Amino acid sequence: MAKTAQRTPVPGPAFIRLLARLAESNLSSTGPALSDRLSEWVDWTRAVTLSKALDGRLPPAVEGPDFDADEDAGCQRIRAVLEATIVQEPEPSRPVRRAVEAEATETPIEFAVYRERYVTVQRSMLGATSRLRGRLRDMLTRRSPELARLAEVDALMEQTLSAREHSLLAKVPVLLGVHFERLRDAASDAAWLEVFRRDMQSLLLAELDIRFQPIEGLLAALRTH
Repeated sequence: MAKTAQRTPVPGPAFIRLLARLAESNLSSTGPALSDRLSEWVDWTRAVTLSKALDGRLPPAVEGPDFDADEDAGCQRIRAVLEATIVQEPEPSRPVRRAVEAEATETPIEFAVYRERYVTVQRSMLGATSRLRGRLRDMLTRRSPELARLAEVDALMEQTLSAREHSLLAKVPVLLGVHFERLRDAASDAAWLEVFRRDMQSLLLAELDIRFQPIEGLLAALRTH
């Protein structure tokens, strides 16, 4: 009897592992798995050439507040707001509520409303984390020459990786849409929709973890110096 081929377990953060699990269910997909490409992207960050930041001039200090307990708490509040956006039930006018109403009236549920929500939350995460990352870098430049160098390294990494990050993460809703259709087509009752919502929520929370990794690194440097 032929043995079923099994994918090699994908290492890396929870976000990558979740994508791999969803991709394994979509047997008709072709080309390199998105989870594999994202895993390569995450690993590639360790190999970025940093000579420009390490050998160049230090960035000039920027006027602004210094890092303290209030700034630290503010960073945690930003993350808490983003998490709440992901886990809280949307208002009746929001996309997911419309999908629930469609289910109640036996109207076919389409993925478009969920894609709209996923992309909206992605944009919120991108905007908030980009602003926060830049603010923390400014605070690092005011601490010491060593931390100013770290700020320059982080700025270079963000500049180098941002286009690739945007391109790859923009494809996540496509994979999620395939997962949505597979669950819907295989379901015998409405329970599949709750399964999908939990998967989508878990994926957004894991993506938030990915986006906050550089921020946590900057915070660790500010807290210990």
